[in-house]
Amino acid sequence: MKPTRLDELSDGIFAIVMTILVFDIRVPELSTHVSNMELWSALQNIIPSFLSYILAFAMLFTYWRAHHFFVSVYAKNINVRLTNINALFFLFVGLVPFSASLLGRHSENRLAIIIFGANAILIGLCLYWMRNYIINSEYLKNGEITKHDLYGSTVRTLVPVFFSILAIILCFYNKQLSLTLLTCAVLFNFSQTSTILFHKILRRFMRIFKMKEWEYFEEE
Repeated sequence: MKPTRLDELSDGIFAIVMTILVFDIRVPELSTHVSNMELWSALQNIIPSFLSYILAFAMLFTYWRAHHFFVSVYAKNINVRLTNINALFFLFVGLVPFSASLLGRHSENRLAIIIFGANAILIGLCLYWMRNYIINSEYLKNGEITKHDLYGSTVRTLVPVFFSILAIILCFYNKQLSLTLLTCAVLFNFSQTSTILFHKILRRFMRIFKMKEWEYFEEE
């Protein structure tokens, strides 16, 4: 099977799931003749659902982009094991409309935050598993991958997972801070600046504590 088949399936699944997200945002049911204040008040009630839609859409977009990169750029062929890993990845992607809807309707509920965060963690871990299998499998061919690229993909895949884990822990103490961390987990991969900033902070941290720097750092 060619990687393009898996890529096409990915495009279809992500397109459907990202479209389903908007179904949870419903126009308020009001009378025909309603004042501006009444309409505004009703619209304020759906703001949490709208924000969860934006958050989930952004998360799916970054994971779609990462999946495309790993399957289409890294992998030159695919096998049954890789398709099975993808099946698990798509399973958790398909749950995003549910976890996002739950978060939008019950953003002050700790369990809703935990479920959305766990969903993000499972997707990220599946993606990381997929990438490692593509790189290390003796049955798959892949293009030349530099240490710089390997480091960058590791950071972009695992930092959002770390933020989501931290958000779940913090939701027991401060729900607003937890939601902020979930937002950071999603927005982290929107710009290369985030990876560069993380790299600088990590490098400074390793120098402060006199830790041995990775080969990636030494190459620069």
